[in-house]
Amino acid sequence: MNILEYENYQEKILHGDPLFPYITYLCSIPLDFGYVPMHWHDEMEIIYIKKGNGTITVDFTQHTVSAGDIALILPGQLHSIGQFESESMEYENIIFHPNMLISKKTDTCNTDYLVPLLSGNVSLPLLYTPDSPHYAEISACIDANDEICKTYPSGYQLFIKGQLFLLFYILFHKCSTKEPSGKDRSKSLEKMKLILKYVENNYMEKITIEDIANEVGLSQSHFMKYFKNTMGTSFVDYLNEYRLTMASRLLISSDSSILAIASEVGFENLSYFNRIFKKRFGQTPREYRRRQSPA
Repeated sequence: MNILEYENYQEKILHGDPLFPYITYLCSIPLDFGYVPMHWHDEMEIIYIKKGNGTITVDFTQHTVSAGDIALILPGQLHSIGQFESESMEYENIIFHPNMLISKKTDTCNTDYLVPLLSGNVSLPLLYTPDSPHYAEISACIDANDEICKTYPSGYQLFIKGQLFLLFYILFHKCSTKEPSGKDRSKSLEKMKLILKYVENNYMEKITIEDIANEVGLSQSHFMKYFKNTMGTSFVDYLNEYRLTMASRLLISSDSSILAIASEVGFENLSYFNRIFKKRFGQTPREYRRRQSPA
């Protein structure tokens, strides 16, 4: 189970379609999950904060967000969503593939706008707050798509696509800037993306420091220093946190035994799993399942 699969436990407003890859769902932190671990994907993502406060980390920079804020995550950007102190946050996730906006036959929309954006030659602001210039125009496009998804009238796909083009017209016309190359930072991001994708695909198996260091072509000591300096935590602690997050989802969504779940997410020792789970969530796995599951 990868990041997007566990997110898909949340309520769907509009189900994805291979011919129309646009999906929206609602989430609540910490009600649905404590946080969304650092990950990346090929789709664009809009995070629209509805209530409360939380954090969004993008390419190693953390931002505190509040109700009304809108974050634009570009394909390939490393990002995570978390809780701010003890507060809760409700937010809407909108995920769509840029291919739905890119014409198969090359045109100026591709060459002058979308391709430069996706290749990093043009930059758009990450966050748009209610006090930001043009916020009303930006949020209106998203709100309009949310509204039409309540009824799905004939041709709603055309409407959604039209609002996305309008959104990017506003962003390019009023918000875009040229992006400096930043080659060293780009190399660091690409290396970290390989590490996080390796964890995402292999967390259920035994992973050693030697394994992951070899994956990115670093010595073990260099890898541990790089990961700590970049992520602010050790690799072992990150791996355990990732596994615990996946275990917390399985405790709610499946009927498997706690032993089976511990094994499925990569913990070989049940007592160790129980101990660090309680340290992370303040309750045992059994208590967590009982309290989180619907009555």
